[in-house]
Amino acid sequence: METTSRVGAQASAAEGGQQLSSARRTVDGYLLAPFPWYGLDEAFTGQRWLMQVGTSAEGAVEHGSIGHGDEPSVRNEYTAGSDDEVKERFAVVVTVAANPSRRSADGTGLLEATSVSSAAWLAGVGLLSFTWPGQLDHSRRDDWLDQQTEAAWVLADDLAGPDWTTLSLPVDGVPTPFHYRESEFGWVLAGSTSQGVHVGAYGRGMSAYGLGFAVIKDVEAYA
Repeated sequence: METTSRVGAQASAAEGGQQLSSARRTVDGYLLAPFPWYGLDEAFTGQRWLMQVGTSAEGAVEHGSIGHGDEPSVRNEYTAGSDDEVKERFAVVVTVAANPSRRSADGTGLLEATSVSSAAWLAGVGLLSFTWPGQLDHSRRDDWLDQQTEAAWVLADDLAGPDWTTLSLPVDGVPTPFHYRESEFGWVLAGSTSQGVHVGAYGRGMSAYGLGFAVIKDVEAYA
C-alpha cells in the first residue's frame, strides 16, 4: 500500500508538472501580445480557460481566444435542440489586434489589415471547429470544413447583409453595437472596442443577449 501510494504520488506529480509546463507555454503566448485581451465581464462567474493564440509569419501575436463555461467538444448539429436541452454551455471570446495594412518585417510585401470582419470570420470558423455533420465520415469532414470556412468568410465580408442583425452589448461598461447571427451550429458576433482591438465571440447553450465584455486584468489567472 505504501509503495503503491508513493508510485501514484510520483506519477501524479509528474503529470502535474507536465500540465503546469503546458499551461506556462500557453499563457506565455498571451503575455507576448502588445494589445489587451477581452473576455466576458464579471457578471459571468463560471469556468474560464485559455485556448490558443494566432501569430503572423514573423511570430507576432495577432489574435487569440479565451473560453468560458463548459469546454466544448465536437457536436453533431442533428442532435441540436433548444438552449434548455443543450448540455454544453459555452462562449468563446476572440480578441483581434486592430492593425492597418502594413509592410511585412522583411519589407517584401504588405500584411492584410484586420477589421471587424476578421473577428467575425475567426469566430465563425471557431464555432465550426466544434461541429460535425452526422452524415459525414472522417474522410469527408475536411472537405466540409473547407466549404464552411469559405462560407464563413463570405458572411464575415458582408456584415451589412441580411444574414446579420445588430445587437448592443456592454464593452467595459459602455453599450457597443455588434454584428450578430445565429445558425444551427450556434451563434456568432463581432464588434470593435475603444482599446485598439476587435472582439468576436461564438457559443452554444448560452444566450448571447445577456453577455458583456471587459478587458482581462490578469490573463495569467486563467492558466
